[in-house]
Parts: sequence; structure tokens; C-alpha cells
Amino acid sequence: MTVDTQPQADERVHWLPMVAAISSISVVGIAIGLGMPLLSVILETRGHSASMIGLNTAVAGLASIAGAPLATPLAMRFGVAWTMIAMIAAGALAFIGFHFAPDFWMWFPLRVVLHIALTVLFILSEFWISTSAPPHRRGLVLGIYATVLSLGFAAGPWLFAHLGSSGFRPFGVIIALVTLAAIPVLAARNESPTIVSDGETSNFLRYIWLVPSATAAVLVFGAVETGGFALFPVYGNRIGYSEADAALLLTMIGLGNVLLQIPIGMISDRVRDRRYLLIACATVGLAGTIFMPFFAQNWHLMAALLFVWGGVVAAMYTIGLAHLGSQLSGHELASANAAFVLCYGVGMVLGPQAIGIGMDAFGPSGFGWSLGLFFAAYIALVSVRLIRKILL
Repeated sequence: MTVDTQPQADERVHWLPMVAAISSISVVGIAIGLGMPLLSVILETRGHSASMIGLNTAVAGLASIAGAPLATPLAMRFGVAWTMIAMIAAGALAFIGFHFAPDFWMWFPLRVVLHIALTVLFILSEFWISTSAPPHRRGLVLGIYATVLSLGFAAGPWLFAHLGSSGFRPFGVIIALVTLAAIPVLAARNESPTIVSDGETSNFLRYIWLVPSATAAVLVFGAVETGGFALFPVYGNRIGYSEADAALLLTMIGLGNVLLQIPIGMISDRVRDRRYLLIACATVGLAGTIFMPFFAQNWHLMAALLFVWGGVVAAMYTIGLAHLGSQLSGHELASANAAFVLCYGVGMVLGPQAIGIGMDAFGPSGFGWSLGLFFAAYIALVSVRLIRKILL
């Protein structure tokens, strides 16, 4: 497959399609930022255990794994912009379905539809962004991309804190925002890239192993983001925070993401080997999980910790994507991007389940220790690869 794009010799950023692509990503951020804690609190109030909440959330990762290979064939058949609009509509309908689904089993197919739609939006938005920005400004563009996504994460818990989990209102707000986000995509539909087949049948799964430092980074990020956002309200409730205070702590994570993504993205453009920066981010993530239980009794200290922790950890996605782009190009980069998003889905499966089991087994402290295992494993993986590079 190939992505048929306009030549980028003019070295310009094409802002209309860029806004269209980033607006669709904002839908992902708001849906996760508001939807994850909202759905978890609803299940908690219905008496479901942390393990069952984690299991239902983990289905989102399976859906992402299933959805990643669908993005390119759908875009080839219907066009990038129209496929994105269809996924926005499908995600909105699935989300509103949670409000009307009375039985727990119904939430599983709804999670599948919602997260297949979000996954396709991720992949096609990144395709579109890659055709709208010149290579030498990759750090700036990815920083903007990640910042808008983080704004969605920050806005979601903030809205949740003000809207609560009762009634239809939080679901109605989601539908209104999603509808607004589709407008720029429609406006820029004539400038969307065309994905055509060139007869190649390369398997994008091989790119998981080709650049493991990048794909493992997004796997850890997917596990921490999904598991942490879904179960932090439960964790906060069990250590004595009110629903609103726990939601505001999630907002602090989102604010850290917003303020740190562009600076860290630009720093990554000036680092010769981005793997060192990835290890630094994972180390901050591990340190944050170790100190989390000690800061839990002071809301302000916890907020400051989560502000830094959230921003640095989120940069693992941005830097991982930039590292992937620096190692591959052309057709290979398009296939690697699908593998990258698939690994994010794998993290979404592992994270909520691991954290839910950890909390059921060890109480509230299991939340931080479960997160820490992911960071420690990543640091070990990348350190071994760097040591091998030095020795060879």
C-alpha cells in the first residue's frame, strides 16, 4: 500500500487538513478523558469489582488490536475523510449506548465498537498529519498533536468533575463535542490524502520487532494511560478522595500533558538517539509510582506529583512516534504506524487488567506498584539494547 500525497518540496505546513486531523484526535482525548472515569464510576456504583471493571476496560485494547488492520482498507475504499467521519459517528452512537444498556454484558460489544472507531481515527489522523507537515518540523507538529490530545484528556476529567456520573447530561455533552469536531474534517475533505494499493502484501506486524524501543514505549503508555485513567477514580475513592477530588487529580495529569508535550517534542528533535530520552521518561514514570502512596494523604502534593508524572509519561507516545519516524520512511512508516497503534491496543488490554488484579490483591497500593512494573520492564528492555549497541 502507498499513501498518495502532494509533494512537500514547499516545506509548508498545510494548516486546514492539519486542523481537521487534530480535531479528530481531540475527540479521542475527550472520549478517553471523560469516558474512562465516567464508565468506571458507573460500574463501581453498580457494585462491580475492580477486576471486572478492568476486564471490561481491557476489551477496549482487544478492539484496538482488531481495528488497526481495518483502517487502511476502509480509507482506500471510502476515502480518509469520509472514513473518519463514519468512525466519529460510530463512536458517538456506541458511547451513548452505555447510558441505555442496563446489563453488564452489553457493555462489552459497546466497548468494541467505540474503540475500533477510536483506533481508526488514531491511524488515519496520523496519516493525514504526516502529509501536512514537512519532515524537519516533525517535533513541533507532533508536539502540537500530542498537546491537543492532552487537552482532551485534561478537559475530560474536568468535565466529569462538574457533570458527575448521574443521568444523561455527561453523555449528551460528549455527543455535542463529537459533532462539533466533525465539522473541520468535512471542511478539509478535499485535501485529505488518498491511500492506494501498489500490490505489496507486507505484514505490518513485523515492524513491532523492527523498532522495539518505539513499539514497547507505546505499549507501556497504552497500559498506563488506559489502566490509570479507568481505575484512578476507584483508587481515589478507596484512599478517601471524593469523586470530584479524584477527577481533578486526573485533570492535573492532563494539564501536565498539555504543558510538557511541545517542549519535550522539540527536545527530542535535538537528541541524537531518542532511546535515552525514552528511558528518562520511563524512569520518571517509575519514580512517580513509587512516591504516589507517600503523597496520597496530601491532595496538593499528589496534584504536583501527577502534573509532572503525567506530562513526562505521555511524552513516551510522542517520542516513540518520532523515533519510529526517524528509523523508517515511506511505505514502511505507514505499515509501522499500524503496528505502533496495535501495540497501544495491547497495552490497553494489559494495563487495566493488571492494575485491577493488583488492587484486588494488594489493596490501594496495588495501583502504583502495578503501574511501576510496566516502567521497570521498559527500562530493562531499552537498557539492554543500548548496552548491546555500545558493546558491539
